[in-house]
Amino acid sequence: MKFTRTICLFAWLGTAGPAVAADPFYIGSWTLTTAVVAPWADPHRKPDDAERARLMGKTVVLKAREISGPRPFACARPQYKVTDYGPDMLFQGAFDEMQRADKKADPKALAASFGFAGARIRTLETGCEIDVHFVDDATAEIGLNDYVYTLKKR
Repeated sequence: MKFTRTICLFAWLGTAGPAVAADPFYIGSWTLTTAVVAPWADPHRKPDDAERARLMGKTVVLKAREISGPRPFACARPQYKVTDYGPDMLFQGAFDEMQRADKKADPKALAASFGFAGARIRTLETGCEIDVHFVDDATAEIGLNDYVYTLKKR
């Protein structure tokens, strides 16, 4: 009798409250770990190294209703949408523009040079100024002012 009551108690506790949905994979703290000059950058003009230096090592926190972090990543009311982009659409279409200017510029090869595999790349549109492209669930990349920044999830 005691054993039956214990089983009933556990069964009741398991159904007592509403199920809690897991946070989306992108929610959490992301650290800016590296930055490289973007392939679309003008080779005759050096990108702004001061901004890169200011951002390195900083944390961007993606929350359900806010993005906190250094400018220009902070956003009071993001409108998240996860989409699959083709390599040509990465970094706001920069690889497509490169191919239009030079047919030898291959968006798939360019994407692969940044760690992206396959024809579809999971992208978080934030509704703010920045789109986040995911290499995997713990690595993301962002294009900003002629740099490609890598973020690692903590």
